[in-house]
Amino acid sequence: MSTVSLIAFQLITLLFSVIIHEVAHGLMALRLGDPTAKALGRLTLNPLRHIDPMGSVILPLLLVAFQSPILIGWARPVPYNPRNLRDPKKGAALIGIAGPVSNIIIAIVFGLILRLAMLFFSGAAFVSFILLVNIVVFINILLAIFNLVPIPPLDGSKVLFALLPYRYRAVEDFLTRYGFIILILFIFSPLFDLLLGPAIFGIHRLIVGGGGLPL
Repeated sequence: MSTVSLIAFQLITLLFSVIIHEVAHGLMALRLGDPTAKALGRLTLNPLRHIDPMGSVILPLLLVAFQSPILIGWARPVPYNPRNLRDPKKGAALIGIAGPVSNIIIAIVFGLILRLAMLFFSGAAFVSFILLVNIVVFINILLAIFNLVPIPPLDGSKVLFALLPYRYRAVEDFLTRYGFIILILFIFSPLFDLLLGPAIFGIHRLIVGGGGLPL
């Protein structure tokens, strides 16, 4: 498989994984009583309704251009109205965690497909299949773990803010104001691999078992 084909497959996998991630937010909000995402037509897999110029296009292409070992991104956040939630604080945390959970589910499903396929298939052609499935699993684990980082606008910040006592409101205000800058610095710093790498690769090995490839 050519390098260009692999890069294209990674970008397509990333795009649809972040779209499913955002739709999961909207579905959880709907379940909790807020129809905002549904009313705006965001509960769809149509990429045109979700693409974010920076997170879906520019950042992934920059990471590819700089030959980064990671490939991450995000789609346009699915909006929700906290006033429609029965419990706004708890609801915000549940909506936030729904996205990463959707990516873990995707990773587990493809991991099971790989494990089952390895029971019945082998040969050189099967190596490409193993590689592609590993990419799907890895990207979704990466998205899940990355989004749990408690820096706005990532989902982990919504969980953090829901759990923080009111007396720490200054922390929320600071992170909300400077979160995007902190996030970009974090992505391109050694801290990304140092803090997230062990969890990402550990979960990947757990899911794919003997079907894992060095990524």
